[in-house]
Amino acid sequence: MPTAPEVDQWFDDYEHPAKEAMLRVRDIVLEDDRMSEAIKWKSPTFMYEGNMASFNPRTKSHVSLMFHTGASIPGDHRGLEGGGDTARYMKFADLAGVEEAADSLRDIVSAWCESRHGR
Repeated sequence: MPTAPEVDQWFDDYEHPAKEAMLRVRDIVLEDDRMSEAIKWKSPTFMYEGNMASFNPRTKSHVSLMFHTGASIPGDHRGLEGGGDTARYMKFADLAGVEEAADSLRDIVSAWCESRHGR
């Protein structure tokens, strides 16, 4: 899985109590070779044919991954929270929580990419 040097540097410089969990989320998202990453809005952002999700770096009690237009991701995905018209969130308490939600996260990434195909 290719990583972006600017994101590698961001993680090298970033202090977070659940940094290991954040890095695991990153690994899972980037398992899909259609995904790429960059720093946008001062945070790691995952992309394929548009911005899919970004970490909320200010949240310290857990890892928060915001899906910018998560309401438009097809399917019913366990762990995807929010009831508004646009954004959805996944929260991970720790590394064990990431592992528990890994398959759901993979499904979300795949659904995002499939929904963007041909746009």
